[in-house]
Amino acid sequence: MTPLLFDTHAHLHFPELLEDLDSVLDRARAAGVQGMVTIGTDRETNPAAVALAERLDHVHATVGIHPHDAAEATEEDFEAMERLARGSAKVVALGEMGLDFFRNLSPHDVQETVLRRQLDMARRLDKPVVIHCRDAHPETLAILAEERVGEVGGVMHCFSADVEVAKRCLDLGLWISLAGPVTYKNARGLPEVARFVPEDRLVVETDCPFLPPHPHRGQRNEPAWVAITAARVAELRGVSLEALGEATTRNARQLFRLIPR
Repeated sequence: MTPLLFDTHAHLHFPELLEDLDSVLDRARAAGVQGMVTIGTDRETNPAAVALAERLDHVHATVGIHPHDAAEATEEDFEAMERLARGSAKVVALGEMGLDFFRNLSPHDVQETVLRRQLDMARRLDKPVVIHCRDAHPETLAILAEERVGEVGGVMHCFSADVEVAKRCLDLGLWISLAGPVTYKNARGLPEVARFVPEDRLVVETDCPFLPPHPHRGQRNEPAWVAITAARVAELRGVSLEALGEATTRNARQLFRLIPR
């Protein structure tokens, strides 16, 4: 039986996937992927994500400013982001937003300011948030708490920390999303996280075209491969892929308010 799956974080509007998007979507449907969210990250990709989602019934979108792009963000970018979020029913969340102290493509103080601005916008628009965090968990969690993220909810995208951090995220009212790295041999603490997160707070994603699951490392990732990540998470939790898929799909729909609250 084909499982029911939902890819909570994809970049379908990126050139790597657009070049053969019809085939990508066909493979996703064949793998059981019933819904996808394509994620905006800057002034170019935000309108592209929304336009793509408006063309495809089973695709929704987010708009946001990624920490890598924070230094380039202008007032016009924030205004355009808010217009898109208000103007399209297909925009289900704000983000990808957050902190990235690994690559440091924007100064830390600028990243923090841009994150706070987007969290404020999320509260005003009553939209959940998609959080990127790399090598900045203490700082990210502190800002999320100060900015009352629990009022809107959201998801820790491509979770990369340990159970202790996962507990803090759950306490803030966030969902935990697992991606391809949970399938890697060097997954470190992720298997324990996969077993720990309550069933009703767990979702899965690809982050395609990035982070393909094993055994596809080095290739372009795509939504169909969320089934591989889901199968590994199901194995770690000792449940069937069908049960895991049903639960994570239900959670994704609740997270993005695609079902009545």
